[in-house]
Parts: sequence; C-alpha cells; structure tokens
Amino acid sequence: MNLEYGLLTVRWDENNNSIVLIDQRSLPKRLEYIMCTDYRQVAECIRNLSVRGAPAIGVAAGLALALAALKSSANDINTFIHELNVAYNTLRATRPTAINLFWALERVMSKARDNSKSIEDIKRDMLDEALRMLNEDIEANRRLSRNGSVLIYDGDRVLTHCNAGALATVAYGTALGVIRAAVEEGKRISVIATETRPVMQGSRLTAFELKHDGIEVSITPDTAVASLMARRMVDKVIVGADRVLKNGYVFNKIGTYQIALLAREHKIPFYVAAPLSSFDMKSDLNDVIIEERPADEVVKVAGKRVAPRGVRVFNPAFDVTPPHLITAIITEKGILKPPYESSIAKVFDEGSYT
Repeated sequence: MNLEYGLLTVRWDENNNSIVLIDQRSLPKRLEYIMCTDYRQVAECIRNLSVRGAPAIGVAAGLALALAALKSSANDINTFIHELNVAYNTLRATRPTAINLFWALERVMSKARDNSKSIEDIKRDMLDEALRMLNEDIEANRRLSRNGSVLIYDGDRVLTHCNAGALATVAYGTALGVIRAAVEEGKRISVIATETRPVMQGSRLTAFELKHDGIEVSITPDTAVASLMARRMVDKVIVGADRVLKNGYVFNKIGTYQIALLAREHKIPFYVAAPLSSFDMKSDLNDVIIEERPADEVVKVAGKRVAPRGVRVFNPAFDVTPPHLITAIITEKGILKPPYESSIAKVFDEGSYT
C-alpha cells in the first residue's frame, strides 16, 4: 500500500486476518484505531459512525463479508453460504442511504455464487475482491481529484460541507481530494469547512484532515453560509456524495441542499465529487431511504442534554440536491456536465459499472 495518500481509514491486516479502522468518534482529540476480528464488529462500527463516508463504508463492509468467509468453519457449501447470507444481511442493514455499502457487498458476495468452486477457493476469491476494491478506491480518488483540480484556481476560497476526505474513503478523499490535488499543483487554496451539525463532521474531521496536511482551513457555523456568500468570501463549493442517481440527483449529508440553493442565488459554482461506485443506475428518487439518526444527536451536546424532554426531533442524515443546482459532477472518468441523464449514461455505457 502506497502511504503517500496520507491517512489510511480502512486497511486489511493480513498477519491477523483483521480489519483496522480509524475510530472517527475519537477525532480530533485522538487518532485511534479499532481492530475488527469479526464482521459483527465492523457492522457496529458502521452503525455508530466509527467508520463513515460512503466509499469507506463500502470497502469496510466488503472486507467484513470476506472476513466472515475466512472465519467460517463450515465444511459443506450449503452451511457456508447460509453463514455468508447472515453476514451479508447484517451488514446491509447497518445504514440505508449510501449506495457503496450495497454495491460492495454484492460485488464480494458474487464470488460465493460459483457452485463449481471449493469453500477454500471462494474464501480466497472473496478476500481478493475486497482487497481489489480497497486499492481501486484509492486510485479512483486520485484520478477523480486530478480531474477536478482544473476547476480550482489559484487563490480560491473553497467551501465544503461534512467530510469527503481521506476519512470518508480508504485514503485521499473525493471533495477534499480535489482540494489536495490543487494544492499539490502549487495552487494557494483556503478552505472553509462548515461545522456540519449535529455530529460535527466538518469541525471534527475535515478541519483535522486539512490541518494534518498543512492546508489552510477555517470553520464556520452551518447557519453562516449565506452570510459568507453574500460577503463574497466563497469562490467555489465542493461536496461529496453518498449516492448519485442516473438523472443527477445527489444524496449527501443533511444541509447540502440548502448550500446548493445559496450557491445558485449567489452565482457560485457548486461541484459534487463522487466515484462511480457512488452512482445508483437502478433506483428512482422515491426508492431511496433517507436515514433518520438517533434523537440524542440533536438534543445532547457532548453527552449533556440541551433540549427539554418530550420534544419531537427530526434528524435526517441526508438530503437530496436536484441536478439543476449542480454545476458539475467530478468522477474518475471525467467531469460530467448537464444534462446529467445523458452524461452519466455515457460514462456507464463506456465502462463496466452497474
């Protein structure tokens, strides 16, 4: 593994047959790791946001399914497949919105569906496929980031929402990857990170990453975005995506939609950076489940209750940004422009993604 990519969010420890994850709940105070020796531990890490970000979730889940195969002591193929199905369904049920989770699980599980192979061959093939996805994620992020860097100019002040960096992927990142690539080209870039309430992925994770890499970063409350734009303090907006539909609708962290609306009002380019593994070519808009997170994320701050008991809480994790608000979508295959239905279809017609 080439460590020039900085923080490595997800990795496979071949010496211990285990998955090592950065514990994102501990950041920015401590950089700590979790070693998972069972797929159920990975499922819990996905649920409790120890690992988050669509690409990172996908690779972690794929490795977890391969780990379930390796740990199986089944001697007959029917028992083995049954155990894999249990693990597959457990991991699928962790979070409903990010498409990478389902894409990765299906890709690894497909290696178990060849009845002509032995259990040992299937185990090896599943792990190989999961590791292939891990390496593909890093390379896709690098290509995506180089493609997108042409959109960022020397001296730009770039606003980003949530965390779409190395911590949301295996390494390097998508939206933050574009910023990293621009900085590597010698451009002077400053970043404004929204806090991204209620879990504070911007102030905790994005600010940590950019400080870690020596990139200038400021933090602003989510509610200050309109004011900053009105004062001409933002030149570009770039965000990641948890799912992109075939017609260009983008599911991303709650608050993305309102930032896109504000960017349109203030004539600021609004870019989405997403690998093709985050595209969903099958679902319609109403098919996608928006995850509702626990109420405690809203009514408590640092574990202390700040809202009266008995109040109702709406805490959706994601919202949907319509394509007419998106200036371009940056992928490893190039920069997609409107109309997205045709530009997205062209990319997928040329490749092997499904």
